[in-house]
Amino acid sequence: MGILDGKVAIVTGATSGIGETIAEVFVAQGATVVAAGRRKTEGEALQKRLGLTFIRADVSNDEDMASLFEQTLARFGRLDCLVNNAGIGAKPSSLAEIDFADFDKVMAVNLRGLVVCMKHAAAAMLPQRSGSIINIASQAGTRGGFTGYAYAASKGAVLAVTRSAAVELGASGIRANAISPGAIVTGIFGKLAGVDESRADKVTGAVREIFQGVQPLNRAGETVDVANAALFLASDWGGFVNGHDLLVDGGFTTNLMHWDEGWAFRKQLGDAIRAAADVV
Repeated sequence: MGILDGKVAIVTGATSGIGETIAEVFVAQGATVVAAGRRKTEGEALQKRLGLTFIRADVSNDEDMASLFEQTLARFGRLDCLVNNAGIGAKPSSLAEIDFADFDKVMAVNLRGLVVCMKHAAAAMLPQRSGSIINIASQAGTRGGFTGYAYAASKGAVLAVTRSAAVELGASGIRANAISPGAIVTGIFGKLAGVDESRADKVTGAVREIFQGVQPLNRAGETVDVANAALFLASDWGGFVNGHDLLVDGGFTTNLMHWDEGWAFRKQLGDAIRAAADVV
């Protein structure tokens, strides 16, 4: 018997990394999961492996999002949880060198797409007067110097809209919370280092080695750490948690980092990933 038995959940960005692990943990705990993502091949493989429902959808496409929620409600009749995990990174740059095409793309996915999903989820949950919306933010939303402006801005805004939704929807029994991961080992760092997407997930060993020393807990964060936090917030165990930002960072945000140190760390990480990619 799982703690999500009888619950229907949508997980966006579910074809890799944190989203994939959240989908795995939710299925293992009894949830009926609809996994959404852009990559059809990976999504269909996930569907076959876990027995969930995969719907190809891009969160930056309004029609895709409307269809995702319509199909979920038509098939399962309700929605108990939305995990807004879909997101993209951005190459860090100085303020004087911001690329606004890149900035707008990041905001379209990480913020606008997330709010679109929240809108559809609220419409589905309000009639039943229950539900849990979980937005995957980042420690970058609360501290500066570690990531680029676009990513930090998008994740800071995610925290703001989460708080607003918690206030509005709480009266109807719907909870809205955020999770802010710290240094979690995923393939996104390979992509940001310029490694081809097909090989990005193969250099996580280098990411893990670097990440194990950046927070007080002497190990790298893993996707299951975030998935377990999402499980708590999705379940009745988190039934009185609303408007909260749950840090899953091993204590990373307790440390101070100078801007120059942040840049040096990003270079070290990128160099390690590219070196690992050369031997994959």
